[in-house]
This record gives sequence, C-alpha cells and structure tokens, in this order.
Amino acid sequence: MNNSITPKVYLIGAGPGDPDLITVKAIKAIATADVILSDRLVSPEILEQYAHKKAEIIYVGKECSKKASTPQSLINQLMIDYAFQNKTVARLKGGDVSIFSNILDELQALKQNHIPYEIIPGITAALGAAAYAGMPLTARNYATSVRFLTYYKSEILDESYWNELAATEDTLVFYMSKGNLSNLVEKFIELNISKEKKIAVIEQATTPYQKVYTSSFEDFSKNFADKNFASPSLVVIGKIVGLHEEFSWLDNTEQEGLYFKSVSNGSLIPATQNLFQYAV
Repeated sequence: MNNSITPKVYLIGAGPGDPDLITVKAIKAIATADVILSDRLVSPEILEQYAHKKAEIIYVGKECSKKASTPQSLINQLMIDYAFQNKTVARLKGGDVSIFSNILDELQALKQNHIPYEIIPGITAALGAAAYAGMPLTARNYATSVRFLTYYKSEILDESYWNELAATEDTLVFYMSKGNLSNLVEKFIELNISKEKKIAVIEQATTPYQKVYTSSFEDFSKNFADKNFASPSLVVIGKIVGLHEEFSWLDNTEQEGLYFKSVSNGSLIPATQNLFQYAV
C-alpha cells in the first residue's frame, strides 16, 4: 500500500453522501492509505469500494446530540501515532474538509510534529444539498451571495448580526442547527424577515433517504413543530428556496431510515474485508 519513505497524512473531503460525488484525487489517496480515520458522515460505499482490503479503518465520528463523540485530541493523536509508524493516513471527513470540520486543530497537530500532509477538497453539504434539491444558492434577482453558518448554541450569533441576517438578501445555509431550529425560526419572525423568503430543511442530502421540506416562516411551526428531522439536516433560508418546486429533479424518497451509521462506544462493526472499529 504505502510505497513512500516518509509518512503522510491526507485530509480528505468525502462529499455530502452520494459516493459518486467523491473526487478522483480523493479516491487515489484513499486507495494508498494504510489507515483511514473516518468521520460518521462518510458514505460506507466509499470505504467499501476504494479502501485497500488490508487498510485499518477507524471511525472517529462525532454525534453531539447523542453525547457520543470522539475527542479531537484523540483524533490528533491517532494521526500522529500512525504517521510515526511510517503509515500513510487518510483522515476522511464528510463534505468538504475545510467547512465546519475542525481542520485547523489537525493541521496544527501535524505541523507541530513535522508530519507532511495534503488537503484534498470535497463537495460541501451546502452545495450538494442545494443541487439535489434544485435550488441554486445564488441566482439573478434572488441572491448574489451565500453564507455558511451554524447555530448549535445561542451565543454564536450576537444581536447585531441577527439583524443583519434577517435583512440580507444573501442565501443563508445553516449547518448543525436542527436542534435549535424552532428558536432559529422564531428569531427571524421576531426580526420581521421578508415574506418573500422561505425556509427549507434538507434531510440526509444526496443520499437515498433525502427529503426536502419547505415552508414560509409563518407556517413553519404549524407544519413542522413536532417534526424530528433526521441527521444530518441542512437548513436553507432565502428567496431561492421558492425555486425548489419549479426546478426540483429528485423526488422525496418514500424510504425511511438513516444512511449514516451512529456512533457507538467501543463497538466493532463486522465487515467482509476491512477491520472497522470505533475510537470514542
């Protein structure tokens, strides 16, 4: 597998779910890896198809809603330890490696230990979700800019920024925010967000379980107050949400289920060719 003399760590974006959205460069790096440290939001098909049959695959996922997350310090240490064993490491992340992924912590750890690395970008969830929902994130007369945000705790956004978000014509995409969705909607209603703007929640984007839910802000609580959206879910806000009905090319699936594995403390997952294990 590893024909290089010095160890190397590849920081790889695996895309939003559909395994066909992974890049050729990422496939090549995965195939050379002795060890793969994989996040939860990585298609299992990618590992099954492209990982070497002797590669050690360790799940280092985070699922904060279930209080089951691999500490970042442990992920950093695993990269360092395996690299010092002269093994090529693929650090595999869902979406794009640089969007809400703690990449800075990992880069600092690698740099401090003088370990060579390479960053391989992927399609981030916002781009995949919008494309598969038929919603261009920017469009003439709808939005000329897009912002990627997160709202998993209230102190992330201060009051002045809330006011700007409510007034802007930018498309807003919120990652990791389904747990605070009701508060998010209520806040925008309180700030008199334009009635031209709608909200979309896209569950398990680009996977066989994708579902898209759209609503006006006024009707959101009536339609979805009791809805427990599946993980991961992406929230899109803006005028462009109104384009979904006209340009959607993928119908909501009737299948129920979760595409991505849940984190399980200390569990081993049986596999035909690879050793899969959790590091939690």
